[in-house]
Amino acid sequence: MFHVERGTGVTNADHSPEPFDAVAAVEPPPIAAQVFGERLELAKRYHAVLATIGVERGLIGPREIPRLWERHILNCAVVGELIPVGATVVDIGSGAGLPGIPLAIARPDLRITLVEPLLRRTIFLAEFIEAAGLEVTVVRGRAEQLDVRKEAGGADVVTSRAVAPLAKLAKWSLPLVHDHGRMLALKGSSAAEELERDRTDLTRAGGGNAEVVECGVGIITPPTVVLSVERLPRSERPSRKSVRRARKPE
Repeated sequence: MFHVERGTGVTNADHSPEPFDAVAAVEPPPIAAQVFGERLELAKRYHAVLATIGVERGLIGPREIPRLWERHILNCAVVGELIPVGATVVDIGSGAGLPGIPLAIARPDLRITLVEPLLRRTIFLAEFIEAAGLEVTVVRGRAEQLDVRKEAGGADVVTSRAVAPLAKLAKWSLPLVHDHGRMLALKGSSAAEELERDRTDLTRAGGGNAEVVECGVGIITPPTVVLSVERLPRSERPSRKSVRRARKPE
């Protein structure tokens, strides 16, 4: 497992730092100032890096550049509405840092760990985190690995974006949070249908009190759709027998 904390000085292949500070950022939409406040400049730096180095390294498709602010950065940052003050957050399958880095910029009170299996992505994340001075940890690995669970588990919240269908996602995410912790999965317009389809699998994974919620209403259009699922203590979960009965067709 590859583990990077802020201050370790990760560099690129020729051992020289990437020129994060030299990239000019495109001006954000006015609403970004409301979302990021005094940390807007950090968000602008992140946008600039995604639009340049992120594209060069294959983390972001070039067609996404015109909609990085609305579809990616702001879309992720508003999920902070659902996260308590001072919470520990694990972002699985973080990729280019979505939603973890926008959350870290908008909510410096959060303690965030990014979990990502691919080396080139973890290097990108560690480089930006160090250059931006963010207090964020990067762990290389998969959420379902025992060593990752040991490293990052016991969190208040686990986030994900476009990682897997709900049935698989619940098996990977819920073990990373403590009892009554929450899985927040950023989904599309079919989130309600996915919840109904995979509800039994969600229950078997220890999840309950699932709901589809919208974040950023009145701030971004369209709002961010999130599947919110609570990890239930074993004493509050339905018996396996009752879950099996629920799986049988009537």
